[in-house]
Parts: sequence; structure tokens; C-alpha cells
Amino acid sequence: MIGKRRPLGKELKDIQIGDNYSGAKKMMDRDLLLYLGLTNDANPLYLQHDYASLTPYKKPIVPAVMLFGMVSSLVSMHLPGPGSHITHHEIIFLKSVYHNTEVYFTLEVIAKDEANQRIAMNVTGTDEKGDKVITGKLYVIPAYRPNTLTAQSLENFF
Repeated sequence: MIGKRRPLGKELKDIQIGDNYSGAKKMMDRDLLLYLGLTNDANPLYLQHDYASLTPYKKPIVPAVMLFGMVSSLVSMHLPGPGSHITHHEIIFLKSVYHNTEVYFTLEVIAKDEANQRIAMNVTGTDEKGDKVITGKLYVIPAYRPNTLTAQSLENFF
């Protein structure tokens, strides 16, 4: 990626209250295993059908933090997009999500804070049955574009 720049997402000035993005993600076993391997999380509730069958969940569930990872990905990739950063979140996981369930996420800009260069967004996620599984609020600093004239001037300086 050296020498290749990825296009940045929206800047604060380009974001309006009411802007939204929706996307779906299916919680596949391979993704779950990759996540659990990377985090070294061996919770039997996430993996073992025999154990999970003895719990109120009845079968393995997706870790809540993995669901939040999907939300974070939507922020980083779509709204506001590449270059943005979540600084604070208030997330409630309303219902467990099982393996191989598709979750539909929606992000909506609900406020702009010019003084702190950030936006507030609502997030919701629903499962295939239409049941809400996640809800909350995010505070995000959108992409920042350095002044290109200054960057070129510095390049020429050296």
C-alpha cells in the first residue's frame, strides 16, 4: 500500500443530521472462529454445542464484542468512512445472536458537535426475524484531510 492512498470518508462539513447507512452481515462460523482465534477466547458458550445446549441459550452464541466489531466496521468503511474513529460508545445487546444469523445494522447521524469535531450516531441491529438485537449511540470523529498545500510545501522543503 506504500504510495497508494485509500480515499477518505466524509469530513465533518460534509455530514448532515439524518445521514444514514444500512448494511447486513451474516455471522458465519469461519468468521467467528477467526475472531476467537485472534482474541484467544475459548468461551464454551461461543463454540461448544454440548455446553451451550445446557444453558438458557440452547446453542452457541456470537460474542457481543464481535457484534460491536461489525458496527465499528460500518463506521470505518461507510459512514463516515475511512479515516474516522469511534471515541465513545453506549451499546446495549438486547438479544443473543446465534451462529449463521444475518444481522441488519443501521447507522444514523443524530447530532454534529463542531467544537469537538465529532458526530453522534444512533445504531440499531435486527436479526432475520426482525427482532432488535443491538441498540446504542456512537460518538465518532470523521475523517480529517490535511491541507494539501501545506503537505506539498513540506515535501518541497526537504
